[in-house]
Amino acid sequence: MNHSTHVFPALPTQLTSQTLVSHSGLSVLIGFLNAVGFRALCEDRFSQFVPATATHRPGKILGALALSLAAGGEQATDTDQLRAAPELFGPVASDATVSRFMSRIKDQPEAFSYGFATMTRSLRSKVWSAAGPRNPARLATPANPLIIDIDASLVHVHSDKESSAGTYKGGYGFSPMIAMADYGKANGTGEVLAVQLRLGNRGANSAKSHIEVLNQALAQLPDDFYDEHGNLYGEKILARTDSAGSSREFLHHLDSLGIQFSTSYSLPVIKERFIRWIDEKKYWEPALSADGGQRDDAWVIDASKVIELKDYPPGTRIYLRAEPLHPGAKATLFDTNGNRVTAFLTNSPRFNVAFLDARHRTRGRCENRIKTLKSTGLGKLPYWSFTANQAWADLAMLALNLVSWLQLAALPGGHAAGCWDMKRWRYRLFSMAGKVVTGGRQRRLLIPGKAPAARLLCQLQEGISTLFQRWRHGELAA
Repeated sequence: MNHSTHVFPALPTQLTSQTLVSHSGLSVLIGFLNAVGFRALCEDRFSQFVPATATHRPGKILGALALSLAAGGEQATDTDQLRAAPELFGPVASDATVSRFMSRIKDQPEAFSYGFATMTRSLRSKVWSAAGPRNPARLATPANPLIIDIDASLVHVHSDKESSAGTYKGGYGFSPMIAMADYGKANGTGEVLAVQLRLGNRGANSAKSHIEVLNQALAQLPDDFYDEHGNLYGEKILARTDSAGSSREFLHHLDSLGIQFSTSYSLPVIKERFIRWIDEKKYWEPALSADGGQRDDAWVIDASKVIELKDYPPGTRIYLRAEPLHPGAKATLFDTNGNRVTAFLTNSPRFNVAFLDARHRTRGRCENRIKTLKSTGLGKLPYWSFTANQAWADLAMLALNLVSWLQLAALPGGHAAGCWDMKRWRYRLFSMAGKVVTGGRQRRLLIPGKAPAARLLCQLQEGISTLFQRWRHGELAA
């Protein structure tokens, strides 16, 4: 007799009435929202968006949507995953209730935008203060400022959505401008400060859009970045962009605020003698890798005395970087001697060429942050209304930031999970299964002790509990 050998065990499946919970790892985000006083903040900012006698309050509605997005949901209806486990998540608003809530946002967009911005600023101030020595505001100095990355992206949607427009890639959708805080890999993955939804045909090099999203981002920074008169400590901030942010109008705006900048720059057509000078590598110095090591095949140089910059803010300098062409890349006029030459502008008070170049090149981290933001809700805007989609983008930002704040305040420095992206959090922790049991008049969540992330879940819950007690007893700024 022949016996079939399966790759994995083939177990029969049957339904059960036991209280089993998928996504039980989201319990850490539930505890975190409770610890930071999310319900009270939402009640103060958004009570006008629900009837006075409504059972489901704004904090529960927005919290459920943020949890759903963090777990990988793409539509408001995906909250049914939470609704299926009331023992862990409590009563969750129905799809109709959420729809009515979003409809009221369409009627009062300014009120929601203001309430959401002030709420997230309060949360950020509270969490950063709890981060102690890793507080990004405390670490920011003129020599090592807080970096705000600004970049545009494309979100493709159906062409009949309100204010969608044709994009340069031949599709329809939006071109959101995003401002993000990068406070160093050692302190977490960074966070999103502002998302400005724009028509798909808006250019990435719009100085007006850069200024608007920068102002929104600056309004999100805690009081540590302002003096007693409300004036910004601009020297403690650095705005970093690609070449789309190198317009003179935007750079002069940054200079007027005292903010440092580091922006990629498209080299103009220069004379042949400059190209020959670029080939003379004896004037250059070795570039640094991301971990601070010296590279043998890349060079950097301060070219401010050779390439003239007109009508830029005082103190603006231009730096060049030369490295071998990547496989398949086509050489341009400046890519001589087999090297690709790129440039960036900065007004930083530091003059270490290799350091400035390495700091500018870490701008690539913002691309990962945008990718994560898209997988957390921005990539699929579900509503027809432009205002509702902007609110959805704000919720996606909140879902991403909850994990970033968790890494910053609840995890010890140097923990391996401190640099996990959202997809890894979902696979390792949020998707963990559990079982709710009741005993001794107390309800408990059981999780498998053999799960690889079980110890991490317990460690996070202990850290969140400690934070809650310190906030409760006034040991931390509320």
